[in-house]
Amino acid sequence: MIEIERKFLVTSHAFKNQAHSKTHIVQGFLNTDKARTVRVRLKGDKGVLTVKGPSTSDGLSRFEWEKDIDKTDAEALLKLCEKGVIDKIRYEIAVAKHIFEVDEFFGDNKGLIIAEVELNSKDEYFEKPDWLGEEVTGDIKYYNSQISKKPYNTWKL
Repeated sequence: MIEIERKFLVTSHAFKNQAHSKTHIVQGFLNTDKARTVRVRLKGDKGVLTVKGPSTSDGLSRFEWEKDIDKTDAEALLKLCEKGVIDKIRYEIAVAKHIFEVDEFFGDNKGLIIAEVELNSKDEYFEKPDWLGEEVTGDIKYYNSQISKKPYNTWKL
């Protein structure tokens, strides 16, 4: 139940041509405390409830518990969420032995595109595709729980 992942900004839309799946996701947060976040998500036609613990100091790993829930339950829980629901399309792209999940955000986060890759260990090698940009692992402003509160369109770039 420990998740190890690295996050990157995306420099082009080239990933879309390489994607083997694409899913619309709407998510909100029931709790965005730094010690724990509780997220509810509509992922296509199913619901998911997720609890995440605090990140390690390097931002590479943290506790994550996830449970599929009924779509109707997810819709009801979304109504209880803190302000700032996230709307995004998730693309999955196979790159060598890894799957990159690329989130293209909409609404108040339009223009933000983030790629994540899950690893088995912190030092695991992975091939980096051409469209992968600056690494933002551990930068909390890129956490979904944070962009729900301070959206990308409010950042001074």
